[in-house]
Amino acid sequence: MTAATPPAMLPPFRADHVGSLLRPAALAALRARHKAGEVDAPSLTAAEDEAVAEVVRRQRDVGLHSITDGELRRDWWHLDFLGQLDGVQLTANPGPKFQIAGQGEQPPITSVTGRVACSRPIMAAHFGHLKKCVDAAGGAAAGLVPKMTIPSPSMLHLRGGRAAISREVYPDLDAFWDDVAAAYRSAIAHLAAAGCRYLQLDDITFAYLCDPKIQANCRANGDDPAALPATYARVINAALRDKPADMQVTIHTCRGNFKSAWVAEGGYDPVVGAMFSTNVDGYFMEFDSVRAGGFEPLAALREQAVAGGAGKKVVLGLVTTKVGELEERDTLRRRIDEAARFLPLEQLCLSPQCGFSSTHHGNALSHEDQWRKLERVVEVARAVWG
Repeated sequence: MTAATPPAMLPPFRADHVGSLLRPAALAALRARHKAGEVDAPSLTAAEDEAVAEVVRRQRDVGLHSITDGELRRDWWHLDFLGQLDGVQLTANPGPKFQIAGQGEQPPITSVTGRVACSRPIMAAHFGHLKKCVDAAGGAAAGLVPKMTIPSPSMLHLRGGRAAISREVYPDLDAFWDDVAAAYRSAIAHLAAAGCRYLQLDDITFAYLCDPKIQANCRANGDDPAALPATYARVINAALRDKPADMQVTIHTCRGNFKSAWVAEGGYDPVVGAMFSTNVDGYFMEFDSVRAGGFEPLAALREQAVAGGAGKKVVLGLVTTKVGELEERDTLRRRIDEAARFLPLEQLCLSPQCGFSSTHHGNALSHEDQWRKLERVVEVARAVWG
C-alpha cells in the first residue's frame, strides 16, 4: 500500500472478515497435549506455522484480500495479548455472564496490579510469520494484505473497571490511561516494524455500553458509563498517535461471541458519536440480529463526512458466526440496501459479524460452514460493488 493506492483498494475491503477462524482439530489436540506437558513448545510452534500457512491459502482461495492468521495461536482473542503487558494479571470474571445454557466456563478478566507498559514485542513474530505466508500465497501482486488483530486498549478497563485497577499504583485514572496509550504505541510500533500495515482493534466496549445491564455493572465498578465512550475514544486516538501514515486501522465491535453466546444488546445510538470520533479508517459493526438495533446510527458517520471528515467505511457484519445456517444472497443484498439509506454505498463493506472462533473453544458451526459463509460474503460483495 502506498499513498497513491486508490481508496477503494485500501482496507477495509468490500468483502472482509473479522479475523478468527475455527482451530483445526489436529492443532487443538496438539495444544492440549502441550498444556499437559506431552509436547514441547518448538513442536507446537511448527504445527501452528503449518496451520497458519494453510488458512492463508484457504482465505486467498475463497477470494478474500484481507488475510489473517485466524488467531490460531491464541486461547483467547484478547487475553493472550493483554496478559503480556507489564502490570496486567488475569482474574475470575465477576461481571455480566455470557448467555450460555447452564452458564459453564466464563472468560477471565484483566486486573491491573502494576504500572502498565509494553517492554517487549507482543505477537510481532506471529505477524511476521503471517506476512511470510501471505507473500508465499501471492502477496501484494495478488492483492493480498495481511491483517493483525489485537484487543483495543479499552479492554484493560471495561469488564473490571476502576475496581480492577490498583488504587495504590494508580490513584489517578488519568495516569493509568496515559500508561495504557504509551504501552499501545510501543506494541503498535513493534508490529509496524514487522511490516504490519493493516491493524484491527477489537473493541467490544462501545457495543457493550449500549446495554443497560452493562451500564449498571460499570456503576457498580465505580465508573460513569455515560463518560466511558468518550474516554475510550480518546485513549484509542492517543494509542494510534504515532502509527505509520500508511497503516490502515479499523475497529471491530460486537456484543460477545464466546461459544456462539452473547452478553450485551442494544442499538448503537448512545455510542456512535464517540466511536466515530476515533482516528481509524473503518468500523466492523455487528448487525446480524435484532440485538444490534437498526442502521439509523450510521447516519452520524455520513454527517461527519459532510462536515469535512474523511469518508470512513463501515463493514456491515450481516453474516452470523454463531450458527451454521447460510444467509440468503437476496437477504444480504436487501439489508445492504437498507444500510445505504443512512450511509452511502461507497462507504459500506460486508463481513461476518464476528470471528468464527474468538476463543480456542470455537463457535457452534463446522469448518465447512465457516468457509461457505466467507465465500458468500465475497460473492455478495462482488455482486453489489463489482
